[in-house]
Amino acid sequence: MAYRKLGRRSAARKALFRDLVTDLIINERIETTEMKAKEVRSIAEKMITLAKRGDLHARRQVAAFVRKEVATAEGRDAVQKLFDDIAPRYAERNGGYTRILKVGPRRGDAAPMAYLELV
Repeated sequence: MAYRKLGRRSAARKALFRDLVTDLIINERIETTEMKAKEVRSIAEKMITLAKRGDLHARRQVAAFVRKEVATAEGRDAVQKLFDDIAPRYAERNGGYTRILKVGPRRGDAAPMAYLELV
């Protein structure tokens, strides 16, 4: 399987993906570069598919990847939000949970930017 290295070692790349997926679950929309958005999309879709399954093993698999951060005012974390709020929203949908909207170049280095959001 070919993937983008994004100029990082494997540990830094995995940490970047964990952070971006967690932020996407919490905020439901993030702004990042197009290449990062395209890589994170597949991981986020896998997490939502696991959450749709809803069993204990799926919850532990998601919890092993997603960071433990407070996602709501009630104090629920990102995994709870994913399983309780986001997964039921896509119960009838077979994939395609995210959308990439191109924004334009970043001001500092002209990197192509995009929004990654949940549909």
